[in-house]
Amino acid sequence: MGFLLCTDIMGVPDALRRHLLLSSAAIFLGMGGGAAFAQTRSSTSVAPAREAAGKPAAMRDSTGVAHRQGVHKGTPRKGAATGKANSGISAASASAGPVKKAPHRRLKYVSAHGVQSLSVHASHASRSSELAVPKSVMKEYVPGTSPYKALDRMPGVSFTSTDPFGIDSFGANLYVRGFFMNQLGVTLDGIPLNDQTYQSVNGLSLASAIIPDDIGSMTMSQGGGGVDVASTNTLGGTIRVTSSDPSDTLGGKVSQAFGSYGSYRTYARFDSGRLNESGTKFYTSYARTDEGMWEGKGDQFLQQVNAKLVQPLGERSKISAFFDWTDLQQQNYPDLSLGMINNLGWRVPHLYPDYKKAYQWAQQCNNSPNNFMAYPGSNGQVNACQMPYYDGGQHETNFLGGLNLDLALTDHLTWHTTAYGHAQSGNYSYTAAASAASTDPDLQVATPNGVPLYQEVWKNSQQRFGITSSLDYRWGHHRIDTGVWYENNNQTAGLYNYLEPELGAGAPVKAVGPYGVYGPADRVYNFKWRTNVVQTHLQDTYTIIKGLTLTAGFRSLISQTSGGGHENDNSWAALDAGGLPSGSLHATGAFLPHFNLDWRLNRQNEFYIDVSKNMRAYEVSGTGVANSLFSVPNQQEFLRQKAQSKPARAWTYMGGYRFTSSIVQLDATVYHSTLMHELLAGARGTMFNPISEEFDFGRISMTGANGSVSVRPLPGLVITNTLSYNKGTYDRDVTSSAGNHYALKGKNIVNYPSWMYKASVAYTWHGINAHFDANYFGKRYYSFMNDTSIGSYWLANTGVNYTFKKLAGVRDLTVSFNVYNLFNNKYIAMMGENNNPPVGDYQSLERGATREYFGTISAAF
Repeated sequence: MGFLLCTDIMGVPDALRRHLLLSSAAIFLGMGGGAAFAQTRSSTSVAPAREAAGKPAAMRDSTGVAHRQGVHKGTPRKGAATGKANSGISAASASAGPVKKAPHRRLKYVSAHGVQSLSVHASHASRSSELAVPKSVMKEYVPGTSPYKALDRMPGVSFTSTDPFGIDSFGANLYVRGFFMNQLGVTLDGIPLNDQTYQSVNGLSLASAIIPDDIGSMTMSQGGGGVDVASTNTLGGTIRVTSSDPSDTLGGKVSQAFGSYGSYRTYARFDSGRLNESGTKFYTSYARTDEGMWEGKGDQFLQQVNAKLVQPLGERSKISAFFDWTDLQQQNYPDLSLGMINNLGWRVPHLYPDYKKAYQWAQQCNNSPNNFMAYPGSNGQVNACQMPYYDGGQHETNFLGGLNLDLALTDHLTWHTTAYGHAQSGNYSYTAAASAASTDPDLQVATPNGVPLYQEVWKNSQQRFGITSSLDYRWGHHRIDTGVWYENNNQTAGLYNYLEPELGAGAPVKAVGPYGVYGPADRVYNFKWRTNVVQTHLQDTYTIIKGLTLTAGFRSLISQTSGGGHENDNSWAALDAGGLPSGSLHATGAFLPHFNLDWRLNRQNEFYIDVSKNMRAYEVSGTGVANSLFSVPNQQEFLRQKAQSKPARAWTYMGGYRFTSSIVQLDATVYHSTLMHELLAGARGTMFNPISEEFDFGRISMTGANGSVSVRPLPGLVITNTLSYNKGTYDRDVTSSAGNHYALKGKNIVNYPSWMYKASVAYTWHGINAHFDANYFGKRYYSFMNDTSIGSYWLANTGVNYTFKKLAGVRDLTVSFNVYNLFNNKYIAMMGENNNPPVGDYQSLERGATREYFGTISAAF
């Protein structure tokens, strides 16, 4: 299979891989079904992904899983991993002398449906219970689809997007047990990706960090997450992603996909194979995605380059380097309000490329700028002159690089170090209407050329550099892990206005740039910050008795941000008391503990308990666009809020039971999370001059349960059902930064459904695989006061693929066909992209993609 081997066994020597497959064939082969949740367990804990990849095969049993007792002893067993599959004896070892046959050990907890499964690893070394998504599951989706869509199969997870690939960061959102994607700790090869949301100056979205085809593995914690994860955002859990290693053999892969609305996606990868006796190898890959927009005109373009180099250092150590370059140029779908949907229908596109109509609409706003009801879509709360008639989009460029050093210093002591850098420049724009005659100060914009339109552009940048380093020591029944993380981030965020042309005087400014076609920008404001983060952790994984493991540890996190607004025009200085917000914010958590108890009674039954406390650093963002203290209108309000605010913290308690057999798999968890001092923003102002009405919610409670049942009635057929319930409420009344009081106590949390149900059927027979999944999402509240909401909906997808192992000299030729949103249901994908309204309606909704078809052909050489 070369470099296309499934990630379940990636990084394991060929002979051991064959041994694993043969010894497990009775259960693994022919079961397919990537939709189900399997529990693949040994009688011991599993080492972290990067450690397991570099661990000598002699320290693993015949299944390729590291045994706790063997690891603690640090004594390699001769021939345990290099033997042939049918004998367990290495030919090379045999020539050196007689070697005892490695004993065959039964796999304690096996998959009920094979290598295309979602695996659960409880007490996964330094982590609480985890759900793992193999690369084979991601292959069921159209190549290039966001890996978060695979996470969406899990109970308690909600991922929706305006585009079928899920790569439009403005229209994509991920929730896990009620926690939003900016409250999750995400890493790639140990590199912290931090905030995953649109326009962030403290992180990088996963879609831009790595080409999905190059992902080796992805795991998500069911509890609060491990203390060893480097992140400023960990409140509700962690997601760890690793890149695939280069293949040992020379080869490559190409794939081409075509889809609805003129979409296409191209991917190519070259693997060098082992270049010398020391095992040096690398790969480089390129991907290009062009999504046609299902509403209106435009294009969503993303191209990426990945490269990875691996250099083994002896038998148990290695050094590796990863690189990613991303160029994202996307026109966005328009923001909608409930009133706009009710009055104008589900399809409300931008006017692009009809600049003449947008110009005429803007002229009408000039003629009667204070008439809120004169234009389509107005509902009495949103002035139609504030709507982005013509166009909106983003142009973002990222460079990411990481260097990983994994050294086995002794049989008992290993050292892991990751040094990384990330540079980002982003432009996020809308075409806005200008009216000097308006009584609304937000619309009092007079353009020098008299054109009633101008391009409003938010310009952000960040330069992050950091290092993580940890030591892992095994002593008797203990595994002790300690480490440190440091990061420095220089961030900027500014708002600039650019001129649009008069009718007939030239082409309008594009949403993705260039912007200064008709003159230099008028700077509205600019922010600069510097953020320094230091985190340390210490934990011990103790095997009390066979099958009973206790993990206990803590992390300490210090984050300091200094800076703020330093450039603004005279109108802002006059309107805002004390000018723009400026100062320093400190978030300190000296003791953030994590405890996990895992009890495996026998092969089929397992209980686990997980308790953790986490803290999130203060969010950094400019005026009016995010849940940040720097987003308040002026310095006076910033100082008042700073004196009262505390960094958000969360306690999460989780308990679960797992049953695993070859026919039935069951996983049930209950949890309670208490989120304290979460700072959120209510939407006020306008789309083009948004002002955050900040809330310290004090306390938010979330209690819920997740369950999944997977049944294999016939070989190759898997039926999976999951059910999730979450009761999330605000626990006190609040007064906003604007002085408005809201009786929020007992109100439900916004944007996340209380009920979710997911069903999937998958069947594999020889080279063909077919799957169908249907998800139900319950009612979601829109306003904090719960007086507006979004109704429930169903979303179904299906697909089929066939693989020719060898055809005309081409290996693994695969042809696939997928349908997203099979029944063409209408639903709201994104809520609150411009913040949620405290009461009533606001222009902060985006519709999900319509039904789309995709065909793909791929081949390996």
